[in-house]
Parts: sequence; C-alpha cells; structure tokens
Amino acid sequence: MKKRLSSYLGALAAGAALLTVTACGGSATATPADEATTITVEHAQGSTANVPVNPEKVFTFDLGVLDTLDALGVEPAGVPEAAYPETLSKYADAKYSKIGSLKEPDFEAVSAGEPDLIIISGRTAGAYEELSKIAPTIDLSIDAAQPMESFKAQTEKLGTIFDKAADVEEKLAAVDATISDTKAKAADAGKGLIVLTSGGELTAYGAGSRFGIIHDVLGVPTAADVKVDGSHGEAISFEYIKQANPDILYVINRDTAVGNEASAANPILDNELVQSTNAAKNNKVVNLDPAGWYVVGYGLNNIKAMVDAVAESVA
Repeated sequence: MKKRLSSYLGALAAGAALLTVTACGGSATATPADEATTITVEHAQGSTANVPVNPEKVFTFDLGVLDTLDALGVEPAGVPEAAYPETLSKYADAKYSKIGSLKEPDFEAVSAGEPDLIIISGRTAGAYEELSKIAPTIDLSIDAAQPMESFKAQTEKLGTIFDKAADVEEKLAAVDATISDTKAKAADAGKGLIVLTSGGELTAYGAGSRFGIIHDVLGVPTAADVKVDGSHGEAISFEYIKQANPDILYVINRDTAVGNEASAANPILDNELVQSTNAAKNNKVVNLDPAGWYVVGYGLNNIKAMVDAVAESVA
C-alpha cells in the first residue's frame, strides 16, 4: 500500500514539474514549463496582447523603444533601416536584421525572422493588424498630450516584459529629479518658441505637440499660441518669429536628422528678423540635437539628453 501511494505521489510531482503558471490579466493558466511565461499588455491600439516575458527575438520599429532597450541592456534581433544617430549607430550593423523602414514594415522580412515580439509606434501604427498576425505586437506610441505619463507607462511595460523593473524605476527617478530642477528654473527663464527647419521651410511646435515636453513637462512658458495638428506643427515665417520675439528659440534641423546635407547650425535662421529677437540678442538660440529630438524621441537614454539640453538653456 505504501509503495503504491509513493508511486502515485511521484507521478503527481512529475506532472506538476511539467507545468508553469502564466500570468494573464490577473488570471492564471497552466502551460508547459518549456514555454515562456506570458503577461497581458495593454497598448495604444486600444487592445491587449499576450506577450512572452524575456522574449528571445524582439523586433522594434521605434528608435525611442530601441534606445530604451539599449539602456536596459536588451538586444533586439530586428530593427528598421534608418539614419542612426551616433548613440545607436551599432544597430546599423548587418548583425541586426533589417525589417523595413521607420514607416513601412517589410512584412516578408518580419515573417521570415519569426520574432517572439514586435514593437511598433506612431509611424508604423497602421501596420498593427498585419504585424499582429505574424507575432504578438504592441503599439507603444507616446501620447503628445501626456508625454511623460505615457513614456513612463511605456517604459514600465518594457521593464516588466524584460524583467528590468528595478532598472527602469532607478533611471526614471533620475530623470524626474532633473525635470523638477529644470521646471523650477524655467519659470523665470523667459518665453520659448520651438522651430523645426526643413528644406528651407519653418514649422513651429507648441504645447501638446511632439516636442511639447519643453512647455508641458519642463515648464518653459510659450512665446506664441502655436496651432497643433496631431504630430504636425504650424507653418510659419521669419516674421512670425520676430513677432513672437522668444527669449529662447529652440531649433531642430530636420534635414540633418534624416541624413540630408545641411548645416547643423541652421544657417536659414541667420536672418535679420530672427537676429532682432531677444533670443538671438542674448545668445539663446538653442540648436537641439536633430536626431535625438526628431528621430529617436522618447527613449530611456535619449530622454535624459533631451531634458539636460533644456535644463542647460534655462540655467
């Protein structure tokens, strides 16, 4: 009798060893031990995806997410063809599969690569349905109306997926400290205007825009009521800049950001009307890193560089 009971208990133990628990929206289901534990992730498409924890083969189309993965020591397998900034230049190497452009996925390459997880954002949001047929896909777009809140939520999700929650908490705390210090100084630093230059044309961006962190998060007062249309700014002229008369003029050179030949100093702004502004007179025309602000955006390493640049401008 004892022998039969011992054999029965041994069989139960062996069976239990073949099962692990999968966390899925608060519920738990049994899954073979050789499969990765999964979590349910809510994302910007208004839906959820069951995502493996510590996925082995990750494809990302977003350079902000790539920057965060890099900060967390996570190696993606697939990345887009892009004009990579120096901070992410290693990802141009052929060892990383190229899976399309920043805006257009190469569905055949993605499918052939058999990823465990695909991460997209605003530029590739329209490809969500097709990509989600290939592998679990999450849209980690940043909400321009709540940039830091959505960035933190995005980063915390990545911390959970890759078991790096403690690292994320530490790095976000460091950014928060700089933000608080910058916001305190910005209140008395004067009014700011953000201008993007591209092919000889000027576009202004204000609060609630893709570059709105300067006003919305870091507290630099606005020099003008800029119209915002989604990720697009307002087409402006040199006269507009003169009339706004910013105390600080933040300039982003799109031509340099996307790899077109152009001066990083934005010679187009070497103009009589611009030179008449308080910003020019007080040496407060701030050339922001084009790739960091226009191409990479919200990434765990890059966000610190962005905040530091604004902090220096209001010091």
